Amino acid sequence: MSRRFRLLAWAAAACTYLLIVLGAVVRITGSGLGCGEHWPRCYGRWFPPLDDVGTLIEWNHRLVAALVTVLVVALAATAWWESRDTGNGTREPFVRPSDPSLRSGQARPTVRLSLVALGLLITQILLGAVVVKLALPPWTVVLHLGTAMLLLATLLVIATSASPTPGWRPLGFSPGFRPGSVVLGVGFVTVLFGALTANLGAASACLGFPLCNGQLVPAGNSLQVLHWVHRLLGFALLATLAWWACRTRRAGVVAALVLVLLQIGIAAAMVLLALPRGLQVVHAAVGTAVWAALVLAARREAAVG
Repeated sequence: MSRRFRLLAWAAAACTYLLIVLGAVVRITGSGLGCGEHWPRCYGRWFPPLDDVGTLIEWNHRLVAALVTVLVVALAATAWWESRDTGNGTREPFVRPSDPSLRSGQARPTVRLSLVALGLLITQILLGAVVVKLALPPWTVVLHLGTAMLLLATLLVIATSASPTPGWRPLGFSPGFRPGSVVLGVGFVTVLFGALTANLGAASACLGFPLCNGQLVPAGNSLQVLHWVHRLLGFALLATLAWWACRTRRAGVVAALVLVLLQIGIAAAMVLLALPRGLQVVHAAVGTAVWAALVLAARREAAVG
């Protein structure tokens, strides 16, 4: 694919990462209804007064969402345009005939992935509207985050598949068991349980670290159990990632392992310092970076090169 397409893919992935972090800021600051129950407008206006901090945060979140929408739509349109034939057996003039992605048949799966990204974006937009209209029920917020993570993963796969780096291309998958798929699955479930922990008010249910209220296995209410399951999943992610790193010794896997260790340290500090908002934002940002690192590591493992 062209340089234009690669830039669009990386820009869309970067803005999606920013959107997820801003979404966490919205949740942590209680700004989810910063525009009232109006959507897509804010208090019935396209350009509302921004004298309230909650409105400012939520409006910026929506602006970044609009930017992601433009980028993903442009990405899908560019993928389709660059992969189509002119009818006489040649490609569009601005696509290099010598491009290996076209010779290898990479263009078609890239178009399909771009359409998947577009579908995830539409789902994300609809979920965003539902979240606001239903006044932020926890299950919708978790679905909203899960869809955003899948969108980020899809955009990263598209961007790396269009990369000129030989280690990323062509778009394909090696046969047999892939440890990266297991680690990626554990990572995604950990993210979802983290969202449940935050949105159901379970973040403060376990005091102390690594024990929960001085107990190895909490015997308290469901919020303590939820928090504890999230911690166990974090440790399971650390263990499976360490196993994968020892097995492959790839730099990307080691980098993901370092990020997970950092994330666990941030989580411990959050609990011990009574959940300061700043650390909550950092926790969300690093957690999203962990997910991105896992996707990139699994993508490289699956690449046929």
